[in-house]
Amino acid sequence: MTQANAHPSFEPLRSEHIESLNLDVEQYQHRATGAMHYHLAAENTENVFLVALRTVPQDSTGVAHILEHTALCGSERYPVRDPFFMMLRRSLNTFMNAFTSSDWTAYPFASQNRKDFNNLLDVYLDAVFFSRLNPLDFAQEGHRVEFADTENPESDLVFKGVVFNEMKGAMSSVTSTLWQTLCKHLFPTTTYHYNSGGDPECIIDLSYEQLQAFYRGHYHPSNAIFMTFGDIPAREHQQAFEERALARFDKLDSRIQVPAEQRLSAPQLVHERFAYDESGGTDGKTHIVVSWLLGESTDLEQLLEAQLLASVLLDNSASPLQQALETTELGQAPSPLGGLEDSMRELVFACGVEGSDPEHAEAVEELVLEVITRVSQDGVDPARLEAVLHQLELHQREISGDSYPYGLQLILTALGSATHYSDPIAVLNLDPVLENLRERIKNPGYIKQLASKLLLDNPHRITLVMAPDTELSAQRKAAESARLASIKAGMDEQDKQRVIELTTALAARQEQADDESILPKVELSDVPAALPELRAQAFAQGLFRCTGYGQGTNGLIYQQVIAPLPELSPAQIQLLPYYTNVLTELGLGKDDYLNVQNRQSATCGSINAFTSMRGGTENEQEVISYLVLSAKALARNQEAQSQLLRDTLEQVRFDELDRIRELVAQQRARREQAVVGNGHGLAMAAASAGMSPTAMLSHQLSGLAGIQASKTLDDSLKQVSTLSDFAEQLTSLHQLTQQMPHQFLVVAEQEQLDAVFSSGGTIWSDFSGLNGQAESFKPAPMRETRNELWIANTQVNFCAMAFPTVPVDHADAPALTVLGGFMRNGYLHRAIREQGGAYGGGASQDSSIGAFRFYSYRDPRLAETMADFSAAVNWVLNTNHDSETLEQAILGVIGSIDKPSSPAGEAKQHFHNKLFGRSHEQRQRFRQRVLELTLEDLRRVTDSYLNSDNASSAIITSQVGADDAATFVAEREMTIIEL
Repeated sequence: MTQANAHPSFEPLRSEHIESLNLDVEQYQHRATGAMHYHLAAENTENVFLVALRTVPQDSTGVAHILEHTALCGSERYPVRDPFFMMLRRSLNTFMNAFTSSDWTAYPFASQNRKDFNNLLDVYLDAVFFSRLNPLDFAQEGHRVEFADTENPESDLVFKGVVFNEMKGAMSSVTSTLWQTLCKHLFPTTTYHYNSGGDPECIIDLSYEQLQAFYRGHYHPSNAIFMTFGDIPAREHQQAFEERALARFDKLDSRIQVPAEQRLSAPQLVHERFAYDESGGTDGKTHIVVSWLLGESTDLEQLLEAQLLASVLLDNSASPLQQALETTELGQAPSPLGGLEDSMRELVFACGVEGSDPEHAEAVEELVLEVITRVSQDGVDPARLEAVLHQLELHQREISGDSYPYGLQLILTALGSATHYSDPIAVLNLDPVLENLRERIKNPGYIKQLASKLLLDNPHRITLVMAPDTELSAQRKAAESARLASIKAGMDEQDKQRVIELTTALAARQEQADDESILPKVELSDVPAALPELRAQAFAQGLFRCTGYGQGTNGLIYQQVIAPLPELSPAQIQLLPYYTNVLTELGLGKDDYLNVQNRQSATCGSINAFTSMRGGTENEQEVISYLVLSAKALARNQEAQSQLLRDTLEQVRFDELDRIRELVAQQRARREQAVVGNGHGLAMAAASAGMSPTAMLSHQLSGLAGIQASKTLDDSLKQVSTLSDFAEQLTSLHQLTQQMPHQFLVVAEQEQLDAVFSSGGTIWSDFSGLNGQAESFKPAPMRETRNELWIANTQVNFCAMAFPTVPVDHADAPALTVLGGFMRNGYLHRAIREQGGAYGGGASQDSSIGAFRFYSYRDPRLAETMADFSAAVNWVLNTNHDSETLEQAILGVIGSIDKPSSPAGEAKQHFHNKLFGRSHEQRQRFRQRVLELTLEDLRRVTDSYLNSDNASSAIITSQVGADDAATFVAEREMTIIEL
């Protein structure tokens, strides 16, 4: 690499080709400021940018998190109120966001359009390095006090703020509270001791002046790391960095970094509490976690050794520690914190149980230490160690990108090392270290030594016992009320007037119409004319039918076995989520589940089953549904992968009753933990459950009703007779699924397809499911309104309202789809987030179930938000809108339609779209209709479908929230349900 690769303002340091990722990593340093630039040069048109700042808070006020929000609220070149959200709707981005981690803050985006990429780069660079930090934005995004009756100084004070409410929601999650509490004790002296997102009790201590000081000290190029991915040359990026930002800075003398933690001289046992607001007793609700602080995450050898040991102990149900935690009577399920955490300077290993009691703490600790001691003395089967390395190799090779863009995932993998002034390139190129480990594990004593060195002989161990407290929420609410009362008592008339003036000024700012024309944008003329079409290959051998896609999978093979769901009774329908969960977790033939877990780990990267259901393209009351068995593997294991899939379908054992009992308990635990993180999705599913059979199935199987059912089932399986009956029901259901006609999907490198086709045709040649002919699943049509309030363990609310609409191929579906973004951009974002203080809110059309849904996320309000949903309808109908607003909403929908996935993900999506009647022609037709929409189309569908008489609603709140909204609940005749 020479200076020709770099802009003159940057010095090229090194370049390294990473064969397993098929890219070059180039490292540059800005001459004037010392800022690092890592460029991942790849033949990929989805270019990614990220700039990260090392942010090391020394308290739990959430200063880094609030600054992340506030920095995006207007900058020197773009002095509008909300450039980030404005650019979201003026862009064809495939990703836009900002993250606050425990020791860095990052601003990433991705786009396939060069013009769009450059537009976003301009806005991001200005936002990060030249933010205005308006005090009104700090009040909106961080915290403020207002009078409950905004203009009445005699009314009570209330705390408001987006981050304040976001973190109330985040800390409603028991898992988040558990992790934060664990870090508080594992890291007594460094930044990880504090909650970087902010503790609601501490957020209100942060001053605007402290926010400004933190910005000045941390948001400087000398403290910045630039990372890019894609086919835009590094030199081109660096020219923009220099011209837009870096040329105006000199080098900062200070060096921001996290010091090593002071090590404990002896293990500690600590007891803490978490808020528990559900009815019933607190028996069996305690979390017990045993954790260690290990070595440096930036030392690749230490990191891989820790990953190896953690995987040996916890990788699957056959791993010794995981098996012990799954089968012990000391708890309901393994702790959600189990595993290795490598996102901080020093590594953390944690394990334990949930659903326990405080008196079991010593026994849980003894169980954990006993298993680790056994590993240190007896070692591990060499085949097990090879399987762990196989998993690490597969993870290294897989081109992901179905959630985050692939390039961004690589960047985030490398960011931690760069943050701590180490080598991010080494973290990306694991092959040499894996080969070194492969040699080391040949020594039988190697894993024994690791178990002793990293865990048994390591005194920096915390055993955390976190018990439920039914009074803690009330105590916190009382403390907050007392603090507000104290603030008010200390106010004179001028202070009260300043509060009213701030409230008025903020409301005026939120209502002001900024000149968006100063922001760059893409236009409809920049949109590609058509969707690209993937090519599939059909293969048939006898009754074996397989569809194959030649994609750049970097040596991985993806296989799926697909069959329509059979005709099912109501009871059998309720079994589906448990059936798909246990299908790949039980024994096969003569092998028990432990042997099968080892076989799976040695053969493939994952194997799982799931059901997929959608409404018809022309009739949402029609249900199209499939059972899918899916696996991914390295190419060298493709025959073993195919055989494993067949054996899973033909030889699964439903006689392992204890194992089934454990799996159901774990499934219940995972579902209960998901409420706070996905409350808006669950509320929308509940509100729209009466719109169509598919909507009802979603609510019953994976929604709030499903969570409620899993609790009932788990409790009932404590009876042996009930457990036996349940296993028999699973057996009967499995037999029904095997009577359906099966087809197959393969995604692999083009040159590997023929080999997979050939071996598949041989392995599956006499499979009975090739000629299945049973009746498929056809539930009866339905349409009803529902109004429900669900009481859960949460400090914030999740609100939803739904209206019955149309399926995807209906002429009005495109207008309804665009209407969701139109309402969010023009009304709901301001009303629900900026003014209401919720973390998020919006609306969307779901054509697969025929429903239009409004939602709010981590919301301090309830009745007012439901009123905002109705007001949004009136806003569409009674306001004069400009074409610019419509174009922005259309761009958002086109961006989501055109958004790329991973090579394997795009192939699977293409196949399943066709399976559900969503052909390329149908999707192209929908896309074209979107591009041709008018404002009158939006008004027409709003008037036609969003009629209050047809509305259904669902709210998730706490018991306190339900009590406070009792009048509203009664007026709406809502059914109250305890989750």
